[in-house]
Amino acid sequence: MERITLSDVAEAADVHVSTASRALNEASRSVVKPATVERVLAAAERLGYRPHPLARGLRTSRSLSVGVVIPDLQNPLFGPIIAGIEQSLAPEGYSVLITSARPGEKEAVENLVDRRVDGLILATAQRSDQVIERLAEQKTPTVLVNRHVESVDVPSVVGDDHLGTRLAVDHLVEMGHTTIGHIAGPAHLSTGLARRQAFEQTMHDYGYRVLIEDADGFQVAPGEQATGRLLEREPGITAIVAANDLIGLGAYRTVRSLGRTVGTDVAITGYNDVAMLDLMEPPMTAVRVNFRRMGQMAADTLLARLDGRSVDPIILLEPTLSIRASTKGG
Repeated sequence: MERITLSDVAEAADVHVSTASRALNEASRSVVKPATVERVLAAAERLGYRPHPLARGLRTSRSLSVGVVIPDLQNPLFGPIIAGIEQSLAPEGYSVLITSARPGEKEAVENLVDRRVDGLILATAQRSDQVIERLAEQKTPTVLVNRHVESVDVPSVVGDDHLGTRLAVDHLVEMGHTTIGHIAGPAHLSTGLARRQAFEQTMHDYGYRVLIEDADGFQVAPGEQATGRLLEREPGITAIVAANDLIGLGAYRTVRSLGRTVGTDVAITGYNDVAMLDLMEPPMTAVRVNFRRMGQMAADTLLARLDGRSVDPIILLEPTLSIRASTKGG
């Protein structure tokens, strides 16, 4: 199928090519008569015209590419985030370059900067992050997703971890639990610290003991190990709030290895509500975050920064709770 060109649009609208170009460009549209702009836009839509990315990039001095760095390509959390990013960037003519932070965030970022990306979306930020501090100093357009750094002027799009954790604890209390433990994520990540602090505050509000064990990472094995330590120390725990779904899966394994039943003997909640939790046995109750929407908002925020528009320093998404049998006894 032959590509529709700017000349085709100009011919269909009965204008010069330069006029068609100015009418299609928001920055120069004001110098063209409104009736002519309307005619050119109608012709472009009718023909299915799409600007050639290379030509557009040359006009705007941009590469029309955005770099995305995620901590782990195998974590199911990041698929919806990437899908949301692409959904917002593709209509604007941007391509997305995705890389893992392994073996290091610094190397991943430098590789993308070397490729002349117009901006970066990072899901790898630590609470104290020299790479992001350097990007802020260099004024590289950057947006953080699912992470927040307080020390630098870089916008972030995150879920409301305090509200999400409270939803989980409130539900467990409603189900009659009073001895509730928390398997916390790494405190050097904003999500790990925020969910831990929210758990502590909520338990204090109820007047219950604060029982916490730290996992070394947001993966299954650290969750399994931390749950073992927690239940060895506090065998009377009847419910566990896991800092994410993978830690929750680790908690499932430990509870079963001790001869106890998930949902009946020990209730477990996850966090993020990644795909297929409802297919587990029993299906896991989890705090749900709309990560596709999070990706879209991160991309929209980056586009605003690239256009020189002001953006909010923190954009919060409100989570919900997906209640399943892991907290209702089957």
